[in-house]
Amino acid sequence: MLVYQDLLTGDELLSDSFPYKEIENGMLWEIDGKWVVKGAVDVDIGANPSAEGGEDEGVDDQAVKVVDIVDTFRLQEQPAFDKKQFLAFMKRYIKLLSPKLDEEKQGLFKKHIEGATKFLLSKINDLQFFVGESMLDDGSLVFAYYKDGASDPTFLYFAYALKEVKC
Repeated sequence: MLVYQDLLTGDELLSDSFPYKEIENGMLWEIDGKWVVKGAVDVDIGANPSAEGGEDEGVDDQAVKVVDIVDTFRLQEQPAFDKKQFLAFMKRYIKLLSPKLDEEKQGLFKKHIEGATKFLLSKINDLQFFVGESMLDDGSLVFAYYKDGASDPTFLYFAYALKEVKC
């Protein structure tokens, strides 16, 4: 199994259990998330409560609906950014990430990050913002949005900010 860690914080953000599609010249990975029910377990033991004189009391399971990626990697939702805040984040983020990349990736990153930034800016009002479990300010952001008519969210990751780790 492969886990993808944030190059800046070491937080686990994704794994190969979630297939991705490269977009924006490989700058972003697009992953489909799913709403799932967590905690609900309905066990049928074959007993008939009415025949045994008991009531079917049910079980208080505390079942909750969660998004699989958010729950699996303990992503923490952040307040939304406006365009000005997002551009300020991107400027700082590029300065932090660039030195961590090898020369070849640095060149590609600098060449294509503007296109990825414009793509994200075009969706800024529809995006949810997440950070890794450590909630460090200097880490990568993970973005989620709902495509037209979709009931499950689509996630966007900065591809060059992910470090592949074998488990």
